[in-house]
Amino acid sequence: MRIKWRQRAWPAAPLVLALLATAGCDGPTDAKPGPSASPSVPTAAARVCARPAAGPAKAPAGSVTVDPAVTGDLAAKTRRSPAGTTFWLRPGTHRLGPDRYAQVVPKRGDVYLGAPGAVLDGRKTNQYAFSGTARDVTIRYLTVRGFVAPHDEGVVNHDSGDGWVIEHATIRNNSGAGLMAGARQQVRSSCLRDNGQYGMNAYKGSGPLTGLVVEGNEIVGNNTGDWERRRPGCGCTGGVKFWAVNGADIRGNWVHDNRGTGLWADTNNNDFRIEDNVLEDNDGAALIYETSYNAVIRKNTIRRNNWVQGRTYAERGDTFPFATVYVSESGGEPRVPARTDKIEIYRNVLENNWSGITLWENADRFCNSPANTSSGDCTLLVKRKSSCAEPAIDSAPLYADCRWKTQRVDIHDNRFVLDKSVVDCTAKCDRMAVLANYGTYPDWSPYQGDRVAEAITRKQDNRWHDNVYTGPWKFVAHDPSRVLDSWQWQGTPYAQDRNSTFRTGEDG
Repeated sequence: MRIKWRQRAWPAAPLVLALLATAGCDGPTDAKPGPSASPSVPTAAARVCARPAAGPAKAPAGSVTVDPAVTGDLAAKTRRSPAGTTFWLRPGTHRLGPDRYAQVVPKRGDVYLGAPGAVLDGRKTNQYAFSGTARDVTIRYLTVRGFVAPHDEGVVNHDSGDGWVIEHATIRNNSGAGLMAGARQQVRSSCLRDNGQYGMNAYKGSGPLTGLVVEGNEIVGNNTGDWERRRPGCGCTGGVKFWAVNGADIRGNWVHDNRGTGLWADTNNNDFRIEDNVLEDNDGAALIYETSYNAVIRKNTIRRNNWVQGRTYAERGDTFPFATVYVSESGGEPRVPARTDKIEIYRNVLENNWSGITLWENADRFCNSPANTSSGDCTLLVKRKSSCAEPAIDSAPLYADCRWKTQRVDIHDNRFVLDKSVVDCTAKCDRMAVLANYGTYPDWSPYQGDRVAEAITRKQDNRWHDNVYTGPWKFVAHDPSRVLDSWQWQGTPYAQDRNSTFRTGEDG
């Protein structure tokens, strides 16, 4: 949940190279970022929603044909067929039965293939399209629309079955989440569009959610229900939301024009690689990595994000540097196994967003604190929530291990571009920040005062270096009142952005 101030290497696939080309990059290279390229949109390879791939025009050998003229034919034939059956849906609009729970319940290894023009339509009547816990189900070339899943629930893979593959699918105009996720799920080359809450809600209520791949998708226009307005502070929206995912590769996606955050990892996620994506024109942050561990965020193009939410907070007089890349109580932790032992943010281009990168730690938020909005969760370093209580929390190891700490964050070789005339702002859209609040709560907290602010700013190995800045950037350190210019940011005691280049472009 968002807290405001007041309280493995992969080869460059063709899609990735296309995205890099449109982002003004020339493919994999270790060179420092150069001048900003002109804004552009991804090539046809990423325009999944406008140009969906066509499925097989004829039924594959051995498959079961599903007739759109027969209401409920898909669910009925799935019930009657053995596990591992391939179903071919004829062109046309397919409908389930009139009951809201008339969804398809696949068996292990079932495959669903849509012919060109095949649509599964919930008619604003059925809650779910595909449910159950069967493993290794495949859905390809099918449009799924018009389902009315409840809040926090999903339409496709409702029960988070493991090993599902969703490819060349269009999941759009549904309530709730278009898609849930299970372990080893692969979502590729699909359109997740205009769903009421999330494009995908990567949450599994039982068992680990590991080995998630989200690649080459277009994720656009989600949160049509505007849930953050209806339930302020719920932290319950985004293009994709990830909860307690251990091992995820998010690459080559076009995440844009979502109402709220583009990608949001929240609560005990670990071992993420977020690379070669284009994240643009989202109302809120492009990326939030919150109360989580160990990630590589690299070679992404991030532009024109956070204009709506950033401006809203600024106009309210909020001084918190709500940023486009927001690392909140998250850091590198060698004791949590992953492909990296830090959060490394490098070789990204951030252009004309509302502010840049904020590293934040809420002094009052820790395991077993009443101020922890992830109230049922503890850090991955503590087995029992009740352990984080006085007097044990006052000393090692619990003093450190009961906190989600923003530590070991390495921000380097990025390009940050800001033209205030493009963003249409005069102040508060130009921040890069590392800070915490003054600890006050609860009364038994060992983190009161400025202990956490001092730690995140000077003692937890959070570093900016070797970056290129164009525009009137300001820097915030320790707390929101300390707004610095580049000379102060680079000087004592902060010593940030060594070997970085600053081209102001205009007065701040």
